[in-house]
Amino acid sequence: MKIIASFEGLLRPLAGALLLIVFWKIVVELHLVDPVLLPTPSESWAAFWQGMKEGSLWADFERTIVRTSLAFAIALVVAVPVGIVLGSSDKIYRTIEFPVDFFRSTPASAMFPLFLVLFGGGEKTKIAVAAFGAGLAILFNVAYGVMNARKQRQLAARVMGASRLGVLTDVTLWECLPQTFVGMRSGVSLALVIVIVAEMFIGSTDGLGQRILKSQMVFDMPDMYASIFATGVLGYLLNLLFIVIERRFVHWGGK
Repeated sequence: MKIIASFEGLLRPLAGALLLIVFWKIVVELHLVDPVLLPTPSESWAAFWQGMKEGSLWADFERTIVRTSLAFAIALVVAVPVGIVLGSSDKIYRTIEFPVDFFRSTPASAMFPLFLVLFGGGEKTKIAVAAFGAGLAILFNVAYGVMNARKQRQLAARVMGASRLGVLTDVTLWECLPQTFVGMRSGVSLALVIVIVAEMFIGSTDGLGQRILKSQMVFDMPDMYASIFATGVLGYLLNLLFIVIERRFVHWGGK
């Protein structure tokens, strides 16, 4: 029964992908969209395969992965400790709650001019603005997780003689891990989105965002859809990676 359930679990995402392809094919066949603007799935797949085989699409794919990974790593290193400090002290959190919520609610694209002034138009800007957006998402979730850690377990640890630092490291941090992973999943997705947009508009010569924009400008629609597909695959795989890690190491979440 477990094997059947696992098999069904694998088939469901494939069924959704198949439905999308069938819908795409119907739209093309019925000419609901200009064929120049919407190629067939097979044409887009051929462009994707050709780009991967010759290496140009893979090179852009790799550059986007590197930028997203660097931005996410910076965000994680900065946001997790700060989030723990904010969540551990209600006074500190309330003091800086407004700027945190303000910047978290501000679209990252609106921050491009500021980061261009601070870091120029090179690689640093793309990574910095993506790290900024991802960091806020992670920080908020870490702080929220710390603040909502089970008080009974913290109290039990104190009764058993644990110090304040011991309660934080042995109880609170473990309690906030499920919410931290929610922030990490949101953060890596947000980092990818910001990197793609930055590659489009901040003087890039490589990356999936630049490839999508360039293909659109020269009306190479199969390559444009192939690049969009590559972006979607990357986002899906990153999200799936964090789900697998979370289920493996934070299996007690919600218990």
